[in-house]
Amino acid sequence: MLALSARGVLPKVDYAIFADTGWEPRSVYQYLDRLEREIAQPAGIPILRVSSGNIRDDALDPHHRFASMPLYILNQDGRPGMTRRQCTGEYKIKPIKKKVREILGYPYPTRIPQGVHVEQWVGISTDEFHRAKDSDVKYMHNRHPLIDLGWSRGDCVRYLTSLGLADTPKSSCLGCPFHGNAQWRSIRDESPEEWEDVVDFDARIRKGNARATATGNHLLGQAFLHRSRVPLSQAPIDHVTAAEWAARQQEVRDGAEPASVEELEEGVADGCSPWSCRGSEPERDDFGLTA
Repeated sequence: MLALSARGVLPKVDYAIFADTGWEPRSVYQYLDRLEREIAQPAGIPILRVSSGNIRDDALDPHHRFASMPLYILNQDGRPGMTRRQCTGEYKIKPIKKKVREILGYPYPTRIPQGVHVEQWVGISTDEFHRAKDSDVKYMHNRHPLIDLGWSRGDCVRYLTSLGLADTPKSSCLGCPFHGNAQWRSIRDESPEEWEDVVDFDARIRKGNARATATGNHLLGQAFLHRSRVPLSQAPIDHVTAAEWAARQQEVRDGAEPASVEELEEGVADGCSPWSCRGSEPERDDFGLTA
């Protein structure tokens, strides 16, 4: 959407907002810098980077309130479970809304007058049209330009390729539990330092986040980043094992959404962007473009 706006296919937006969790892959930050340098700046479109903190550091800080990640749980009775996902709201939606209020000139807790709003563009394509929803606040009116254009994910990929941006990385936390095996392998094989980081984090959240443990709210079971519910360093990320598939089917029987072998390999298709993240929270997108 930013490129379409910068090149006049869509109207020029005033801002693009990137919500930084503080723990994105190095490739995402490098891509964002390139996007700003080659696309946004020449068109006079500021990219505003906003943040509520570093999700990794916060999870390991016993003195910091932590919005939980969707960790895979192995309960004491051996049954699988999953913690609530609050991180999207805290680390992406909240800082975007805060910045939008500042842009409008009404920072929290100032009341925004009726009729004052931004038009926010949400990057949902025709493949995910069912996720196109109105905003949950009156001062942000959602619009879905890709759907208006009739563009699918494939159309977006072809357009990015034509701009020399075919290698656009997927934006999500480095240690996001929604990664598929292919993403875990990519980190392990292509970025040893980042792999060491996520393996260390996985080991340190086995009993849940540090704040909960420090206050006596111990996790009744064990937490893991990988859906196989074994330490990430030992997880079967080179292929989908029978045990992993069986565990996923148990999750489905317990009420989770169905999964395919493709999802186990490639991860959750919608990723964890603010306007389209899987779960019970409002669905959002990493780049909130306001016009």
